[in-house]
Amino acid sequence: MSDPLVLIPARLAATRLPNKPLALIAGEAMIVHVWRRAVEAGIGPVVVATDTAEIAAAVEAVGGVAVMTRADHPSGSDRLAEALEIVDPQGNHDVVVNVQGDLPTIDPRAIGAAVALLADRAVDIATLCAPITDPAEADDPNVVKLVGHTVGPERLRALYFTRARAPWGDGPLFHHIGLYAYRRRALTRFMALPPGELETREKLEQLRALEAGMRIDAAIVDDLPLGVDTPADLERARALLGARRLN
Repeated sequence: MSDPLVLIPARLAATRLPNKPLALIAGEAMIVHVWRRAVEAGIGPVVVATDTAEIAAAVEAVGGVAVMTRADHPSGSDRLAEALEIVDPQGNHDVVVNVQGDLPTIDPRAIGAAVALLADRAVDIATLCAPITDPAEADDPNVVKLVGHTVGPERLRALYFTRARAPWGDGPLFHHIGLYAYRRRALTRFMALPPGELETREKLEQLRALEAGMRIDAAIVDDLPLGVDTPADLERARALLGARRLN
């Protein structure tokens, strides 16, 4: 496969935490922290896809690359697809990695772990998950669970994603981490599919791929990145990254 291309969709409109990509954490905008983690992964070029000039300026000020996309995209995947055609219209990159712009504490090694799963040609899309250790998360609908079976060391094949507690019975539960590595042809197929029945019910876009028979594998990682969605999350991120800088 060719060198992967890493794309980070980012927009200012967020109901629970307005302007969150530009929120300062340890002296830098959150989107800059995400960009740094993606660069540190060392797997390929990194581009921020945004609809806001201020976000592009923040990334470019630290030497990063940003592209402007439309403001009316219904999802990050739609923004990803537009950015891909802007950055690589010739199709030189056959792997596209979607890193969410609200994961400032993502471990760069985890990004590489997802990409590594695509060495298996049977896998269309790769993602990440981590064991749930907080009992409260098991029943929290805001925590998406990945249901899968073991297909290798620290690797699952995803059978379902849900906001409910699943699967039933003894054994680990897994917190899905919303980072995806797509084969380019898989992303093209995914974007052409209509919304799925289960996707609409669970409000989980990745179910569209499973409903269409696409294979998603997940690397199991120990470090659950903090997704920043609320002011409380932002304060936790500031504490975590501030402590890392001190150390």
